Amino acid sequence: MNKLLATCAFLVASPALATGLEVDVAGEAKGTIVIDLFEDVAPKHVEQITALASEGAYDGVVFHRVIEGFMAQTGDVQFGKADGDTSGAGRGGSDRPDLPAEFSDLNFDRGVVGMARSQNPNSANSQFFIMFEEGAFLNGQYTVVGKVTAGMDVVDQIKLGTGGNGTVVGTADQMKAVRVTK
Repeated sequence: MNKLLATCAFLVASPALATGLEVDVAGEAKGTIVIDLFEDVAPKHVEQITALASEGAYDGVVFHRVIEGFMAQTGDVQFGKADGDTSGAGRGGSDRPDLPAEFSDLNFDRGVVGMARSQNPNSANSQFFIMFEEGAFLNGQYTVVGKVTAGMDVVDQIKLGTGGNGTVVGTADQMKAVRVTK
């Protein structure tokens, strides 16, 4: 009985798992994107994203790579702050360790949120992308972390990249504020 009470007390005292993010977007696109995070599919990635969001690390980070009909990428907390030099955006991460891949059988459909990485499958860190359209070629190759449940109209308005590989030229749209929802 004491063991049961101790377990119950632990569960009550433990922080609730995050269930999502609210992302306020500023720039050409304006509004809020609501993302449901999949803790059961990618627990390590969700933990890292929510920790960074809780610290305010994503606030003011630009959408640095946006390709029409494909995806909008953001989350470079090292080189992607709108109030700094964003010319290196897309090359950085955070001071947290890279994550091992958490591949699943979920498909990269419109509105799915995936983790960006280098060619090494175990290199995801802080950057993520939101799909504009289905991208079956990514299935099983990148970690799915969530899905947009509201605000796809905002995603569709994010300034498109015109530079090489979808790089946004000029003033990029940004995640003005990112909040973890319970």
